Amino acid sequence: MTLVEEAGAAARAVPQLPKRLEPLAIAAVRNAAMAAFVWAGRGDGKAADGAATEAMREALGHAHVLGNVVIGEGEKDNAPMLYNGEKVGEGDDVSFDIAVDPVEGTDLCAAGQAGALTTIAFAGAGNMWSPGPALYMDKLVVEAAARDAIDLRDEPERVLKRVSAALGKRPRDMVVVVLDKPRHVELITRLRACGARVQTPTAGDVAGALLAALPGTGVDLLMGCGGTPEGAMAACAVKCVGGGMQTRLAPQREPEAEAIAAAGLSTTEILEVEDLVKGDAMFAATAITGGTLGLNAPRRSGGWNLTHSLIVRPGSVRRIVESRPVTDQE
Repeated sequence: MTLVEEAGAAARAVPQLPKRLEPLAIAAVRNAAMAAFVWAGRGDGKAADGAATEAMREALGHAHVLGNVVIGEGEKDNAPMLYNGEKVGEGDDVSFDIAVDPVEGTDLCAAGQAGALTTIAFAGAGNMWSPGPALYMDKLVVEAAARDAIDLRDEPERVLKRVSAALGKRPRDMVVVVLDKPRHVELITRLRACGARVQTPTAGDVAGALLAALPGTGVDLLMGCGGTPEGAMAACAVKCVGGGMQTRLAPQREPEAEAIAAAGLSTTEILEVEDLVKGDAMFAATAITGGTLGLNAPRRSGGWNLTHSLIVRPGSVRRIVESRPVTDQE
């Protein structure tokens, strides 16, 4: 077998994403967003999460092939979840992997604040990395032009300088997203000392990752520690647009560190996009409260429900406004 033949055989050995799954992804996030929107601003994030989860599960049940939930959001926050290993759809053999976060930004949704989304990602069967007991990871995300400039082993000042150079900017012209968490106080101070403008949302590092990976959003870099489910999900979108991403497990409490060690996972290994998701991938999101990724919150007009969604596929980013008649149950 020639090298070319070997390469082709290796590529074929990676299970690919089944065709015609885009409508399923859109239905799953749209239905979940409408269910969560009912609870937006009512102060009950768990109720929003539960409603969105059940709506997403019901939509996924109509898949024409069998899917496996590899990453089910909820365990980290003790929230309702599509559980890891849950099978959805029809068929005898698993055809695709699923990562879900029925409500990204639960507290934002509960408070009726901008930035809450419902998100889902698909990959071919066995192609999506599973974090096991790991709940948190360090992350760097940039657009394609700077993907060779990031290294999690570097100091943040050096990362900022290298990425700014790759983008043809000065460090003081850079915009960096870092979650507003106590663990990031020093990081934010150091980045601002370099002259960078730091955006500090209280939640939403999936949205932050997409803003950093997509050119022309006004965000140049995502940096800091966030959830592993969000990291793996974001990797699907980052891969589709050719962006750069590096992650490393970063347990925040001793029980998590012990569980990671018991599972034989490394806290020093750097994971790239290709380690997190192999083959083709797909990502979809629908706004619950609007205000991020150029998406508007759901609204009702003349007996119709309008939703605003984002679908990311290899080389393609589209925003979709969808109208559905209001039902008796809504």
